[in-house]
Amino acid sequence: MTQTDLARYPYPTAITAYGGGGFRFAEMSHRGSLLCLPSGIYAWGVDDPVSVSVETLQPVLDEAERIEILLLGTGPTQVFATPELRARFAESGMSLEPMATGAAARTYNVLLAEGRAVAAAMIAVP
Repeated sequence: MTQTDLARYPYPTAITAYGGGGFRFAEMSHRGSLLCLPSGIYAWGVDDPVSVSVETLQPVLDEAERIEILLLGTGPTQVFATPELRARFAESGMSLEPMATGAAARTYNVLLAEGRAVAAAMIAVP
């Protein structure tokens, strides 16, 4: 199964709401965390910042040539990335910006509307 087969929505699109354990986008709702990539919107099996790793962000790294910045929504509060994760993203040429999920969703929408090469990995908040 390819990454595209797992897409919840096959294009980048704005996040219209977040909270209650999920997100709304493209007139659909999704319970759980999300990866918003140039290739589409995907379910992301991460539910706490401790679980964020190079492995859980591999789909982002796989699209590194199409991404300038990754917004990492770490839940209700900002949690900084590990040194290993920061180093791996620096090697890939992508900027990694951890922030609370609400801030990540809002920033993602602005950068997407500006046509920037942006991606987001966002942990769902209650």
